[in-house]
Amino acid sequence: MRILPAFFFLVVLLPLDLHAHVPGAPREVPPTSATPNTKAPAFVLLNQEGNRFDSTTLHGKVVVLNFIFTTCTDVCPLFTANLAQLQRTLKNEQGNVFFVSISTDPEVDSPKVLKSYAQRYGADFQNWAFLTGSEAQLQQVWKSFDVRVIKKGRGLVQHTSLTTVIDRQGIRRFNFFGEKWPLKDLLRDTSALLEEKPKPNH
Repeated sequence: MRILPAFFFLVVLLPLDLHAHVPGAPREVPPTSATPNTKAPAFVLLNQEGNRFDSTTLHGKVVVLNFIFTTCTDVCPLFTANLAQLQRTLKNEQGNVFFVSISTDPEVDSPKVLKSYAQRYGADFQNWAFLTGSEAQLQQVWKSFDVRVIKKGRGLVQHTSLTTVIDRQGIRRFNFFGEKWPLKDLLRDTSALLEEKPKPNH
């Protein structure tokens, strides 16, 4: 789904699909909303090495950020495989683009578990971080990105399927909801932001 360029100030409400990852669960629940062209929230979590990760260090890079959990057998593997393909496609832009995957299941997704999961998809940690934290820390992050998480049991989670693309100034420019968007659209929009000239800091 394409979001309006940054210079538009029109507020658009977009539906967010909350996908089920548990047997027999409904595919959708009542949607929430997200406003395009808003400042991406700052956060501090732990990466796959167990090291502190501060999102403010990404300023000046194009960021592709999504939400996953490692025991998901539904759409999360597709999302991770798509980002892995995108990362390989944009290998020459490694210094300008960064990928972030945030867990929706901190009970299971320790740094060690996230690292093993990422390695199965060939993720390059040079510009891709898999993040976790305490339940309280992650709840703040989920809320700040309008991501709803419903825990059904250990390793059984429903959550909003969101992939968002953030420009070099930290503004959310494109949102992709659900799992039906084609990878070529994400590549197109990410490439468009990479082509934009960085604005000087004031």
